[in-house]
Amino acid sequence: MHQATTTTQGGHVLSTQGHVTQRLTQGHLVRRLSQLYIGLTLYGVSSAMLVEAGLGLEPWNVLHQGLAELTGLTIGVVSIIVGATVLLLWIPLRQRPGLGTVSNVFVCGLAMDGTLALLPEAHTLAVRIPLLVAGILLNGAATGLYIAARFGPGPRDGLMTGLHRRTGRSIRLMRTAVEIAVVVTGFALGGTVGIGTLLYALSIGPLAQLFLRVFAVPTASDGSTVVATGQPQGAILRP
Repeated sequence: MHQATTTTQGGHVLSTQGHVTQRLTQGHLVRRLSQLYIGLTLYGVSSAMLVEAGLGLEPWNVLHQGLAELTGLTIGVVSIIVGATVLLLWIPLRQRPGLGTVSNVFVCGLAMDGTLALLPEAHTLAVRIPLLVAGILLNGAATGLYIAARFGPGPRDGLMTGLHRRTGRSIRLMRTAVEIAVVVTGFALGGTVGIGTLLYALSIGPLAQLFLRVFAVPTASDGSTVVATGQPQGAILRP
């Protein structure tokens, strides 16, 4: 059993155990921050891959793509604007944003636009199908990284869980209703709906749960409350 030791330096008592605990806490925070921003960046990259595959997007990006077609803005910029608008809807719902909530508004959209600028155009199904599958798998991994960091839900997921609390309806019902609405609106505006949309809907839940276990971060002993960390029960959170 290790004993805490103390030394004096300049009249101050220093605890060896305290320094070790501080280093462990700092390392824990660095890991969480790394997971947060790597996850958000990869989420934007994966979304760009689905856009380039052209076989169907995840629900919110159907809306983002439709609005981009309407306005002439890039899909990443539209994603940022929509994310910020949705975040404003948290105010009447009394939702508490975390660092991850605010960060995802900007990081995902910027990463998506940056990746689209670098990806070559995919014309044949021999390229587009593997790009779709790789994009969905990467999206699941990015989701696991981002949520496991425990810096708060994304603005769109926070909207759904906030509606759940305000209306008393199930999270599943709120998610289904909101995502049907955004898909229908996005499709009407020119967003891409296809086999990729269906494949994403069927696979993202199991993939997110798998990668949540893979990237789980042990809870720190300091009990920091600097950011929101709670995740609603029964919800698969995505940026």
